[in-house]
Amino acid sequence: MAVSVLGFGGAEIGYERVSARAVARLLGGALDAGLNVIDTAECYDDSESLIGRALAGRRDEVFLFTKCGHAAGWGRADWRAKPLLASIERSLQRLRTDRVDLIQLHSCELATLRRGDAIEALEQARARGLARFIGYSGDGEAARYALETGRFDTLQTSVSIADQEAIELTLPLARARQVGVIAKRPLANVAWRHARKPGDSYIQDYWARLRALDFPFLRGKLDAAVSVALRFTLSLPEVATAIVGTTRPERWPANAALLAAGPLPAAEAARIRARWKEVATPRWVGQV
Repeated sequence: MAVSVLGFGGAEIGYERVSARAVARLLGGALDAGLNVIDTAECYDDSESLIGRALAGRRDEVFLFTKCGHAAGWGRADWRAKPLLASIERSLQRLRTDRVDLIQLHSCELATLRRGDAIEALEQARARGLARFIGYSGDGEAARYALETGRFDTLQTSVSIADQEAIELTLPLARARQVGVIAKRPLANVAWRHARKPGDSYIQDYWARLRALDFPFLRGKLDAAVSVALRFTLSLPEVATAIVGTTRPERWPANAALLAAGPLPAAEAARIRARWKEVATPRWVGQV
């Protein structure tokens, strides 16, 4: 797959209940601006259905990714083969397509991967033509084990200025095994924009890390900081595409425009890595 370096993440449009009309406008504009990667999951409320409607007539213009394992909602996982296959079939119906380009196990733990039946379910889906490729979405030792099995085509993992564990733990192995890497949360939820600790627990850990890292570029204008953060993630040679979510139609083209500055200078990327190594603690693991 020749993917765009910037992809669209479908969590926000589902969880924040964006209207179908707004999603159609958002994705239409993104496709027109060069987007060709859309990533979602069956547990992101009605994200799959919204995307399926928005892509009517344009399905072949994008690589469509989704995830499985939480058909009843996040936190209520079911990794048995039969429910996984049923969930994948339901995703195809919602997305209004006969196959996805990538189906991923959604952050299952190491013990689940070692049992093997969840991986076998994805392999069955691929054999049946429900998906072209299979992947693992997750972090830490589970992500490394997924790579070590040699059974996955892709790894989706957290990589950002506030989440750098994968740079040493999994990315080199992914490159050696020729596994495509999808960077999730590449902007660390833009947690630095909050002057005080945010109430949303989803971004509190990144907020605390960034306070400790105290990168000078985060003190400037927001778009300039976003540009550096995004280009840092994309400067990693293993990363094929970075998934960014938004509910605002104007945001994706704006993010794409920030990449016009070109690759992040190697010296600046090195300073970001050096600061991480200086400040990060063993508890700063990849965030699921």
